[in-house]
Amino acid sequence: MTARVGPGEISAAAARIAGRIRETPILPMEADAFGVAGLLTLKLECLQHSGSFKARGAFNSLLSVAIPAAGVITASGGNHGGAVAYAARALGHKARIFVPTTSPRAKIDRLRGYGAEVTEIGAAYADAYEASQAVRAETGAVEIHAYDQPATVAGQGTVARELEGQMDGIDTILVAVGGGGLIAGIASWFEGRVRVVGVETEGTPTLTRALAVGRPVDIEVGGLAADALGAKRIGEIAYATARDFVDRVVLVSDDAVRAAQEALWTNVRVIAEPGGATALAGLMAGAYRSEPGEGVVALVCGANTDPASVA
Repeated sequence: MTARVGPGEISAAAARIAGRIRETPILPMEADAFGVAGLLTLKLECLQHSGSFKARGAFNSLLSVAIPAAGVITASGGNHGGAVAYAARALGHKARIFVPTTSPRAKIDRLRGYGAEVTEIGAAYADAYEASQAVRAETGAVEIHAYDQPATVAGQGTVARELEGQMDGIDTILVAVGGGGLIAGIASWFEGRVRVVGVETEGTPTLTRALAVGRPVDIEVGGLAADALGAKRIGEIAYATARDFVDRVVLVSDDAVRAAQEALWTNVRVIAEPGGATALAGLMAGAYRSEPGEGVVALVCGANTDPASVA
């Protein structure tokens, strides 16, 4: 039986991580902003500690278990590793992070800046994960999974809980999908009260493929957002949650993601990495078409990129 989380676990996570994470701002947009017909609001989780929403799940995970002297270990495309490294430093624990060699240098440098021991190995997240498992077995370090652990999902779900306390009139929220921890947490909080739409790139269609065949399956990963959204398969928790509480999943091209990055910088001076701009790309490209008067939220979930690549 796949472990699911619910609003109770998410509220407990919010209490546990209070004072450790930022309440990130929302930005209500003017009519027709970004060409969107609905009443668009941006949730700027890109301003979270370590540059992405991942700090929420990292702190909740580290604060939920006893951490041994060997510390914590994880595999990451970069953002989760940065969050774990940040949280571990804040809580006084050792952190060892395994990343694929394709991770952006800016993300790897940040990991080391947080004091983590970093191992670059393999071409994809799955390779880094396999290597991390071998070292975990040898050292006894606690694994903090990037997306498929209840504590991680509950932590990410605090984004939705926080958002609902910041604004009224949410009809639809668009969420980028990689391994699925974020969309699982958000959908678990709302439990169908809000339309949750997943947005994936054509090169990272983990949830799209799983829903099509009826189970999580391995996919080939590639494209502009692969460093953040490039899980080889959707998490079991995310898949189980999506079947009940995710309205639909849409796909966007790399060109659409790049256009959303550029629009965020041009219009609101927000720097977003490709994965961070993917939800907005779903609206701008028309993969999800909102109606006039529809309260739509696009979650800008990460900012870990070289500013020169956007500005």
